[in-house]
Amino acid sequence: QAVVAVDGDVIVGSAKMGPNRPGRGAHVATASFMVDPARQGRGVGRALGRYAVEWAQNAGYRSMQFNAVVETNTAAVALWQSLGFEILTTVPEAFDHPKHGLVGLHVMWQRL
Repeated sequence: QAVVAVDGDVIVGSAKMGPNRPGRGAHVATASFMVDPARQGRGVGRALGRYAVEWAQNAGYRSMQFNAVVETNTAAVALWQSLGFEILTTVPEAFDHPKHGLVGLHVMWQRL
């Protein structure tokens, strides 16, 4: 499932939700998000995140997992933690950040 966030008639963000893995992993949801850089810090990501968690709960998923949250994106990490996600592990040097070089990717999870 995919949704968009709008401000009037302008799309300012989107979320795509579904199973984290097919088959035996399909009881765990995941989601990916995009927010217009000009709209970051205005609650768009929070609204999309809340929607995704609620969607996963209503769809009967047991938990939700984000597989690749860039560790230097402290705003995203704080947002997901405020919505109940915890960092399960960090894969070292898994993302080549254009400014910071090789940085870790967090796997973040919450029980629904």
